[in-house]
Amino acid sequence: MTTAPHLVEITPDNFDAAIGLRVRPDQEHLVAPVVKSLAEAYLHPGVAWPRLIVDGDRVVGFLMAFLDIDFAGDGTGADIRSGLWRLNIAAGEQGRGYGRFAVEAVAAEIRRRGGNRLTASWHPGEDGPERFYLGLGFRPTGETSGDQTVGELDLERDLEQGSH
Repeated sequence: MTTAPHLVEITPDNFDAAIGLRVRPDQEHLVAPVVKSLAEAYLHPGVAWPRLIVDGDRVVGFLMAFLDIDFAGDGTGADIRSGLWRLNIAAGEQGRGYGRFAVEAVAAEIRRRGGNRLTASWHPGEDGPERFYLGLGFRPTGETSGDQTVGELDLERDLEQGSH
């Protein structure tokens, strides 16, 4: 039986699997562990959108989106952003399309909420995920978040326009 990846909410039943998810050791400096993301989600209810990526009965990844943040902070709504806050694909599951699935799932949720752009940030350089994000069609905005590059995906264009 062939299954397709899907998202599930984090519950008491899958919490241990969620916090047990690990990226490759050489990637640990690039993304926070799931337990930190879940703590941040607890601190930012209504903004954080944490989900497990499951394929069959296997937890293959974790994503956390941020939804409808007023980046300008001035109450005008001039710079409302949503995007991918964290993406952790399990070490043994990378290269199988789960990262692309995660970005597409976040894009679908943002579109469902009326948004038309997806923001993400990544560590630049050869050891980081920059090629992955650029390959999906993200364009650097010229901004940085700490030491990370900020990129944006125009959701009015199809994700498929990005190269594979």
